[in-house]
Amino acid sequence: MLALGIGRLYAQTTRALTLPDALQLSLKNSRQLRISQAKIEEAAAQIKQAEQNQLPDLKISGSYLRVTQPNIDLKLPESSSSGQNGGSGGSSGNNASSLSNIKVNQAMYGMANLSLPLFSGFRVRYGIESAKFLEKAARLDADNDREEVLMNTINAYANLYKAHENVLLLQENLAQSMSRDSDFTNMEANGLMARNDLLKAQLQTSQIEYNLVDAQNNEMIAQVSMNLLLGLPEKTVLVVDSSSLQVSPQLQDIDSYEKEALDHRADAAALKYQASAAETAVKAAKADYFPSVALTGGYVALDIPHLFSVTNAVTYGVGVNYNLAAFWKTPAKVAQQKAREKEVQANRDLLDDNIRLQVNQAYANYLSSLKKIDVSRKAIQQGEENYKITRNKYNNSLATMTDLLEADVALLQARINQEVARADAVVAYHAILQRTGTLAETVANHSNK
Repeated sequence: MLALGIGRLYAQTTRALTLPDALQLSLKNSRQLRISQAKIEEAAAQIKQAEQNQLPDLKISGSYLRVTQPNIDLKLPESSSSGQNGGSGGSSGNNASSLSNIKVNQAMYGMANLSLPLFSGFRVRYGIESAKFLEKAARLDADNDREEVLMNTINAYANLYKAHENVLLLQENLAQSMSRDSDFTNMEANGLMARNDLLKAQLQTSQIEYNLVDAQNNEMIAQVSMNLLLGLPEKTVLVVDSSSLQVSPQLQDIDSYEKEALDHRADAAALKYQASAAETAVKAAKADYFPSVALTGGYVALDIPHLFSVTNAVTYGVGVNYNLAAFWKTPAKVAQQKAREKEVQANRDLLDDNIRLQVNQAYANYLSSLKKIDVSRKAIQQGEENYKITRNKYNNSLATMTDLLEADVALLQARINQEVARADAVVAYHAILQRTGTLAETVANHSNK
């Protein structure tokens, strides 16, 4: 029952994984792409914010105030009939006395102001243009992040494959070494082998076992890294498909790849839009030299109990705002934006050089990997023949135990080198596609097929 339970648990946590499946999972669960999407949404919101600057502003304010006992002295004009008789003079005196006796302890007012911008020195227009350029740059940055996620997945898949193959080869070599030790032990017991030779063989077995522990640890780390990259439970046992790592056909010439990279790289296109945004920012900074004109309207209500009140006070008109300080403050803003524009242009030139270098490096790495595959294939054939001959010589006492063990190590290393070169060639080819900005497109085309 315990064995059955362990078997079921193992079945639940083991997953066969092809390279196309890994690429799709990485795109679906990538945290980096979630960040990129959030940046796109932020840039889109900035466009809306810039466009809303064209809309009118409506502000409403009001207050209720408690007031201490003020001294009220209203300078009112005298009535035209104040000098007609003595009675009227007495009335005027009574009015002044009554005003002085007014007790004011509170005040209330409310205001509503509406302002519609008619002209703002092109600030709104350039703000919208700049926001649109930055939104396009954010989308292209997301495309570039998509390429990087795919490339990281291919690297992780190849590393997992290499780690697994290394474990398998070491396990196979360890089994052969232990079987050989068993034979040598019988030979030593029968006096057909020196004790020192047996110890040399057993020492190599221990070394293989030691290397196997490191290889298994590396495979475990590669498994966890791959699971985290794909959004899978970290304890999932992934079984890679060796048929997914097929060496690609021969390449085009390097000039074609360089031209393709300059035309398709998303990061290069993103910098182009950033340059356009920087150019627009210079124009927006110069807009401070112009006045702002707006259509305004408002409503005011005021009430001071026991004293006076104002209602239905509606205002409307055109307002002009011009900051004369712009003449000595704006040049610094313009210079700052021009420096930013130069910086973006310099980054574009630098990126062009880096693109050419990256394409050449990826191209050279792929050619190198193809040569390593051919060399390792020959090395395996040579290693197998060498081990066979050395084993026969040792059996006929024409070679030492050291020669035999060295031949075994050389054959094992040749087999490991072949698997590493094969995986590296696949990675190098996809690196060329990434450097040219066509990796995501190629993956999508293969998925559709």
